[in-house]
Amino acid sequence: MRARGWFPALCAAALLLGACALTSKFIAPRLSVVDVQIEHGDLWEQRLKVRMRVQNPNDRRLPVKGLEYTLEVEGQQLASGASVASFVVPPMGEAEFDMDVTTNLAGALLKLLGRGSEAPARSVAYRVTGRIALAEGLMRSIPFEERGSFSLR
Repeated sequence: MRARGWFPALCAAALLLGACALTSKFIAPRLSVVDVQIEHGDLWEQRLKVRMRVQNPNDRRLPVKGLEYTLEVEGQQLASGASVASFVVPPMGEAEFDMDVTTNLAGALLKLLGRGSEAPARSVAYRVTGRIALAEGLMRSIPFEERGSFSLR
């Protein structure tokens, strides 16, 4: 009698595992900084507009409802926070969105100034890490880490 009670549960578990095996593997989207503009600021606080690009390498749409992030520039933490930008990235496509960032650039600027007279002309290395929050689906968040470079205007 006990074996019969476990049989339906075992069948359900086998079906669930089979369904998981048949679903295509989800590839994490790529994020990159497109542009950084200094809006205004003083020595202690700056307001930046950071334009981000999300590339979706999957064959299904990516319904983004926001993200949390940490942005490092030249190895120094520049900003962290969250964006409530809500948008859909099409399958195998990309989308861009803006983040308003308030930060203290003093540490990053000191490091940039230490590079000498070529600092404004050269590109600036960045690292952005965080999680993308999804509006629907079984996965509710996707971790990310991207590195790249940009130049200040």
